Amino acid sequence: MTTTFNLGDWRIDRIIEQELPGFDPFEFFPNLKPEELEEHRAMLEPVALDPASGLMTFAMQSYVVRTGKFNVLIDTCIGNHKDRPTRPLWHMKTDSTYMDALNRAGLTVNDIDFVMCTHLHPDHVGWNTQLEDGRWVPTFPNAKYVFSEKELAHWTEFQKHSPTLHFTDSVLPIVEAGMTHLVKSDSELVSGIQLLPTPGHTPDHFAVRLAQGGKECVVTGDLIHSPLQCACTHLDARPDTDPAQGRATRNAFMDKYAETDTLIATMHFPSPSLGHFVRHGDAFRFRYAARV
Repeated sequence: MTTTFNLGDWRIDRIIEQELPGFDPFEFFPNLKPEELEEHRAMLEPVALDPASGLMTFAMQSYVVRTGKFNVLIDTCIGNHKDRPTRPLWHMKTDSTYMDALNRAGLTVNDIDFVMCTHLHPDHVGWNTQLEDGRWVPTFPNAKYVFSEKELAHWTEFQKHSPTLHFTDSVLPIVEAGMTHLVKSDSELVSGIQLLPTPGHTPDHFAVRLAQGGKECVVTGDLIHSPLQCACTHLDARPDTDPAQGRATRNAFMDKYAETDTLIATMHFPSPSLGHFVRHGDAFRFRYAARV
């Protein structure tokens, strides 16, 4: 399994917390038709779609980028001790999988300089905090947490009338600790690490473009969830706040990067999660990278 690759002189590691079947394709993609799933079943099984359960497998992972000057963690997955009653695989976890993976990559929580959250959904902010003496405290004590200013404002307003568990336990403690670094979604964090506005899944979702040594990689966040959306470009994900905008963003993104050398580092495609978009008729396919 590819968990470490290089981009020029930079080292990038996938920090995998979970990779299990757990998502009903028709629940997650409400406009998916049974005949469309059957048409593409052979492409999905057995890795992206579990034949036994009929559930989709999503990787829950972070990417950590070592530039030689900074260690940048992109998204923080699910977290432990988090109350997530609607997601049994995430609910009140107590395992050491995530921290073990971080340690295997040669890092501790003290080594992270920036935590970039592509958006503020529960499976992308979970390890922002950890439970300590009954309080939620920042997991990465030396980091600045990079949030889109517009994204944070949206969910802060949403929280006023519809409080959410994950915002309470994984976002607000960071804000209250004064550890946020608020940015526009088209900003450059440091040289070679640029945010790309990719709205639709959430109001100000961003992808992350990495460029070093003449090589380019884009970490997608949740602008796309499954290789099924490459083949069926009309599919909307149920969590999308603006499905039409999300669809337009996703299709423009695939069109831009199809048939290029840009490595696409997906958040939820199953391992190895890395590859390239290629054209297939009037749609696309995802060609997994054999090695990087």
